[in-house]
Amino acid sequence: MLLKNKIAVIYGGGGAIGGATARTFAREGAEIFLAGRTRERLETVAADIRAEGGRVTVDIVDAQDEASVDEHADRVAERAGGIDIAFNAVSVVHRQGLPLAEVSLDEFEHTIGGNTRTNFLTARAVARHMRERGGVILTMTAPGSRVTHPGFLAHGIACSAVETFSRLLAVELGQFGVRVICLRSDAIPDAVPLSYTRELFDGMTRGIGTTTEAWLEVHARDTQLGRLPRLEQIADYAAFVASDRAGAMTGALANLTCGSLLD
Repeated sequence: MLLKNKIAVIYGGGGAIGGATARTFAREGAEIFLAGRTRERLETVAADIRAEGGRVTVDIVDAQDEASVDEHADRVAERAGGIDIAFNAVSVVHRQGLPLAEVSLDEFEHTIGGNTRTNFLTARAVARHMRERGGVILTMTAPGSRVTHPGFLAHGIACSAVETFSRLLAVELGQFGVRVICLRSDAIPDAVPLSYTRELFDGMTRGIGTTTEAWLEVHARDTQLGRLPRLEQIADYAAFVASDRAGAMTGALANLTCGSLLD
């Protein structure tokens, strides 16, 4: 098992990516602490993990709230004896594809600030408990920083911010044996029915006169592999980079876009 006896906190653990990753981490031997705002979604993931014999705890946490995040990390570390892995898979609801004139200042700031805030708060909270034992912090981004189409200004800046944050976080924490890896995925078709991206993509595709399904098909054909990533592939890669087998990797941006972007 890649993650035998590791303690893993999954923020946004009830979402499509967070839930898939939590299930995979559990299969690889980790004890899972699911954190999120919607108990029903968290309990669905937890039930799947328990059905396979995994160890999991559900906690209601607002990953945008400083006190909630700090108190939760302290409780996990006390109960489990530490924290080895943290993955921020929190979604910040926003809109894409809007012309600049239709984007309000509040929406612009919300998209950027929400993404940077949650990543800062969760990383700082778990880092306190990794200073003595090392650990791995995983972040999540999208191709937004590299798009060449209008309508993605706030989203693209948010992606760039998370990527830069992750690189500099690796610099801050490397001295304590803490590794930081940012996962960049493109649209994940099997995640769409399970997350807010259904509404996000529907809003965007209506604006360009098509449907989400048609857009995903065209987008998939434009990648180097002729397809888009699957949830299990994101989760499997996350398990690998969180494991000791990837012990030489930090400050990295992992390209999981099936070649929609080339680094």
